[in-house]
Amino acid sequence: MTGVNLDWVVNQLDIFIELTKGHWEGNPEDVGVWWVVEGDEDSIKLQLPVVERILDRYLPGWQKEDLSYDREDPQEQVWAKHRNLALRVRGIVDREDEVRKNLGDDAPELSAANLHPWVWDGASSLWQSEHFREAVEGAIRKLNAETQNKLGRRDVSETDLFNQAFSEQAPAAGKPRLYRMKNDGSSTFKSVQRGARTFAEGVFAGIRNPLAHEADQEMPEQQALEYLAALSVLARWVDESTLEFAS
Repeated sequence: MTGVNLDWVVNQLDIFIELTKGHWEGNPEDVGVWWVVEGDEDSIKLQLPVVERILDRYLPGWQKEDLSYDREDPQEQVWAKHRNLALRVRGIVDREDEVRKNLGDDAPELSAANLHPWVWDGASSLWQSEHFREAVEGAIRKLNAETQNKLGRRDVSETDLFNQAFSEQAPAAGKPRLYRMKNDGSSTFKSVQRGARTFAEGVFAGIRNPLAHEADQEMPEQQALEYLAALSVLARWVDESTLEFAS
């Protein structure tokens, strides 16, 4: 997967797998037997959140499995269910490149975490809880706010904000512009500005506005990811543009 450090993933899984390795102790003819794991409880719980994030990426829906334990039962194999999930992902990661190449699915993948920070910061918390529509809305709000911050404006927002920001007209009092390239008066400059302006208008007309009327409808993860990618393009243009003020 794009942006994934596979060596780190394997190392984190191996740590958890080793900590949760278990064995039986005791004597069935004496005091009985009980399940014991290699690692102490604190070490396992410290490693668990990292492993859960890895499971989120490789095993969507893993939280729906029964991962409860009867800790009053000495023969309950505590942490064994979590360990089995980690082992499954370990196998996926080990052979990921091989599987993708041989199944003809070796195309590059888009990582949401590598999108422009404004977009991912606005979406990440809701994305992790699989509220994809709301995550896109959060990204749009963040993008709008950061653009207002860069321009120092609170009197306009969304489509109007971007139309004015990427205007080919010279800056006016209280109305700075965002120039994606030096204003040399060329057709290229005008084309670039017009492209950014109309792209932003499309984002708000085609993404933002429909979302406002679909509050009770969730969207597929892939669709939400594609929307975030479009927002990331716009965010990068805003972030990298030169801010021009009236003389």
